[in-house]
Amino acid sequence: MQDDPITTMQSPPARAHAGFTDAAPAVDLLQALYDEATAFLSDGFLQTVSKGHPGHRIRAFYPEIRLTVTSFDKVDSRLSFGHVAAPGTYATTVTRPDLFRNYLIQQIELLIQNHGVHVEVGPSDTPIPIHFAMAANAGLAVPQDGVMDFSLRDVFDVPDLSTTNDDIVNGTLTRYPDGSAPLAPFTAQRVDYSLARLSHYTATDPMHFQNHVLFTNYQFYVDEFEAFARTALGDPTSGYTAFVATGNQQITTPDGVIQATAKLPQMPTYHLKRADGNGITLVNIGVGPSNAKTATDHIAVLRPHAWLMVGHCAGLRNSQSLGDFVLAHAYLRDDHVLDDDLPVWVPIPALAEIQIALEKAVAEVTQLEGYELKRIMRTGTVATIDNRNWELRDQSGPVRRLSQSRAVALDMESATIAANGFRFRVPYGTLLCVSDKPLHGELKLPGMASDFYKTQVSRHLQIGIRAMERLRETPISQLHSRKLRSFEETAFL
Repeated sequence: MQDDPITTMQSPPARAHAGFTDAAPAVDLLQALYDEATAFLSDGFLQTVSKGHPGHRIRAFYPEIRLTVTSFDKVDSRLSFGHVAAPGTYATTVTRPDLFRNYLIQQIELLIQNHGVHVEVGPSDTPIPIHFAMAANAGLAVPQDGVMDFSLRDVFDVPDLSTTNDDIVNGTLTRYPDGSAPLAPFTAQRVDYSLARLSHYTATDPMHFQNHVLFTNYQFYVDEFEAFARTALGDPTSGYTAFVATGNQQITTPDGVIQATAKLPQMPTYHLKRADGNGITLVNIGVGPSNAKTATDHIAVLRPHAWLMVGHCAGLRNSQSLGDFVLAHAYLRDDHVLDDDLPVWVPIPALAEIQIALEKAVAEVTQLEGYELKRIMRTGTVATIDNRNWELRDQSGPVRRLSQSRAVALDMESATIAANGFRFRVPYGTLLCVSDKPLHGELKLPGMASDFYKTQVSRHLQIGIRAMERLRETPISQLHSRKLRSFEETAFL
């Protein structure tokens, strides 16, 4: 008689948690547990596809890290991460230890050093959805419900919204059901979900993403980025080792061939890689706050060290000229896409480390300094809206609001990117280039735009790259500011 599929379960052999005072072996065990679990699910899936319903459920679990602190002893208060605020037990599930190995070692080492306790590694009680277990196997795909003569849900676990959300970063989850507190900003399921979406939206594997991310809203920047990358690959002192384009096409020499892509993904993404992961990724998010939120929602799980917006904007002051730069030091959020996650009354502060890097990069590339730099760059509030054709509305209301806010520029992405950086604790900044002045009779018309792009895109991108290279030289303990951390913070970045 067939076993009851609801009450009968097959899982990998049970394992006890192991304690570690050294981060590398702890991550080795995380990798072993993850590999064992995903292999178990993959084998079960292949058996199920070929032979049909196995007569029982098949389940494996994410590995987890646990830390218990019993003392109120204070740690170095200058650190914004790497420690917990109070005694208690803290935990996080982990996925793809291969992708996050350096990050995990770094974060675990800090905990051991700062608290003088061991960390525990073992299986969690959170099942791995079959879709995520199979994601790393490019040759296999999980069929949709209805394709097979039984539901896969009867055999395997599927994504669960109770563990696939932003409750931790939004501050609405401070304790798990077992009483432990979150150790990291994202659960393993939330990370797996974003890794899958990144591959879909960008047509590149998450393994290629670098720690410094540039966002733009025009394809023109992509051509300049590829040209810069090819030059860098020809310079043995640059530190860059490869350039990856859509479809995971990778070149390591200046004359490497990249085939034209017949159909670009929604957010074409390109990676200028370094061996240590501290290269630069460029994402063309297109136009609009929805795309900006989507991209940053998913890239955030990779825990980059900085992201910057280097797109185009409408200049709002008559004193501005086409091609001038705007360094945002405040944001007027009229984009609405984050209102439910981050209320508009939450201030989005400028980050000194980012602002200094951007201003110095502008000075370096333009060869202007001090008062002369004001000829081509304004610092001020950037307004972000969700209506591309805002100019066609009655101007009295919008213009009054823009004037009251002291805004100097308007776009459709920057405040969204900055706000999500604040929400996800990722250092952020904005340097825009004025491409039109709709309030002053200079609309973005084809002829004007063509000349503008030819003369300004290259210089603008060079500034963004140079700013990222400056930030790469900044210790992450300084870059990841305490301004981005709240009262009850996760120990992991």
